[in-house]
Amino acid sequence: MRDRDLYTKILGIESPWHVIDVLLDVAAGTVEVVVEFHGAPTCPHCDKHVARYDARRRRWRHLDTCQFQTYLAADVPRVECPEHGVSQVVVPWAEPGSRFTALFERLTIDWLKEASASAVARRLGLSWDETDGIMARAVRRGLARREPVCPTRIGIDETSFQKRHEYVTVVTDLDGSRVLSVSDGRTEASLDAFFTELGEEKRAAIEVVTMDMWPAYMNAARRNLPRAHIAFDKFHVAKHLGEAVDAVRKCEHRELRKEGDDSLTKSKYLWLQNPSKMRDDRRSRLRELLAGCLRTGRAWALKEAAMKLWHYASRTWARRAWETWLGWASRSRLDPMVRAARMIRKHLDGILNAVVLQATNAAAESMNAKIQRVKSRACGYRNRERFRTAIMFHLRGLDLYPRTAAHTKA
Repeated sequence: MRDRDLYTKILGIESPWHVIDVLLDVAAGTVEVVVEFHGAPTCPHCDKHVARYDARRRRWRHLDTCQFQTYLAADVPRVECPEHGVSQVVVPWAEPGSRFTALFERLTIDWLKEASASAVARRLGLSWDETDGIMARAVRRGLARREPVCPTRIGIDETSFQKRHEYVTVVTDLDGSRVLSVSDGRTEASLDAFFTELGEEKRAAIEVVTMDMWPAYMNAARRNLPRAHIAFDKFHVAKHLGEAVDAVRKCEHRELRKEGDDSLTKSKYLWLQNPSKMRDDRRSRLRELLAGCLRTGRAWALKEAAMKLWHYASRTWARRAWETWLGWASRSRLDPMVRAARMIRKHLDGILNAVVLQATNAAAESMNAKIQRVKSRACGYRNRERFRTAIMFHLRGLDLYPRTAAHTKA
């Protein structure tokens, strides 16, 4: 088989395109496949036969042939349509605007799912900008193809973009476990833009919104989703109570050390860890500390009691149980726990929504962890737009791959 016939088969080239030459440059380590257009051109917009205007040389990177980088080159015709003006004929092996064949872009996308853009660029002999361009095109392609999304349960959370309290707001479809939106900051405007884009009909379909107790998120949700239930899940309540327990421990530890008592030394995580997941030696030490009538032990008991109030199906009984707990915490004479109780009372309706509806922000928190892994793999991002693109590429569940007629037949 001649080399031209070989590359015609490999590339899936069909009439009116024909491989006319294959140029091997051993010194440069490249193979160039020259393709030519034979036939009557058509307008890419209306598919009517029109007059040829001119032709321009274009070159695309293709999958390597053995150890040689392979390129396609063609004088691509431009046509003049009475209705659509001058435009370039569409080539079957690459998408418009790309300088890579569809198969090469598919390979690059597969690699980008496994490694950082810098590592992929090194392995494939690309520049960082070329690799980033393939990722950005894949996301644009996926967003254009995506099916209309009508979520009923969403989670809202912030994730760090850079140091110095730089954040982005991430909205997650809790049922589909996919990112719906990434916007700058953690302000009301961050969410307003998402809700506006979602549209009135889809906003009306949202039943539950889980979030932390950030005022900006609450205000935006109440304004845009007046019928939805706002829920503050167990994770965030546990976080606030754990911080209160630790504040009690720190204060008591300072007082005990002044008296020469080091019983609370290196005990921080004993009070924060779930007892059911402790090793036997840690559980034994916790029992010893609890037997010592410490203020930290009382704070810990309050925290653990609150963690047992999430199983109710009745809002009435759930409210009664939480009101009892709030009374106990308010009379504890432990300032951090009193402040935590005051915060919980202020947000009690949202906590009861989480209890009765069994709503949790676990999917959003899990997505947050995945986003941090994406950021860690890239060693951070300086540009917010590229950070958003990376999140959408890895976590949006998009159809990222290019499609061309030739490669579906090859």
